[in-house]
Amino acid sequence: MDDLELLIQQLQAIAQSGKHYSKDVFDSERYEQLEEVAKKLTAKLTGATHEQLNIFFDSDNGYVTPKVDVRAVTFNDDGKILLVNEKRGNTWSIPGGWADIGYSIGEIATKETQEEAGIKVSPKRLIAVIDMQKHNYSKKNLSYIYKNFVECVPENDKLLSKVDNSETDDAQYFTLKEALELNLSLNRNLPEDLEVAFKCHDSKDWETIFD
Repeated sequence: MDDLELLIQQLQAIAQSGKHYSKDVFDSERYEQLEEVAKKLTAKLTGATHEQLNIFFDSDNGYVTPKVDVRAVTFNDDGKILLVNEKRGNTWSIPGGWADIGYSIGEIATKETQEEAGIKVSPKRLIAVIDMQKHNYSKKNLSYIYKNFVECVPENDKLLSKVDNSETDDAQYFTLKEALELNLSLNRNLPEDLEVAFKCHDSKDWETIFD
């Protein structure tokens, strides 16, 4: 199934890039037909609605590149990791989200942690850059995604007594054992992501992991 998803993503990318760069009207029509085939295959594979397909296929113009997801890995003085509870699905994850235009990866890590956990952090180092397609994440997005895990340092360990925004409703620090026993959001972080995060935090000379 994962191989089929990748083939469809590649098909969509070829169609979209071809539509953008082609100067020949007949070639443009062929790329549009190719995109329609990709849409139909995606609908059969994912069950996506017509509206969802249009959003996905029309979200980018020009040459198609992977989307960037940023996860802010924060530890307190006790060596516990900060996780937030996602309202949708009632699952736990490392704070983070899509990279926005105008923000660096470090700035996204800071912004997402402030919004989702209510604390200020400073980015310290890049733990890993993960190709989501090459790992066993629960695929809930049609896009091809690179996940960036950034270790951050909190200004203080004090969390808000109540976190409540559009995406999260709780934030807590956990040991690795406690974190692995939680109902994790497996499209945002895997157990091995948490294990790598702890290894990085315990290391003075960490080399960034990448696929």
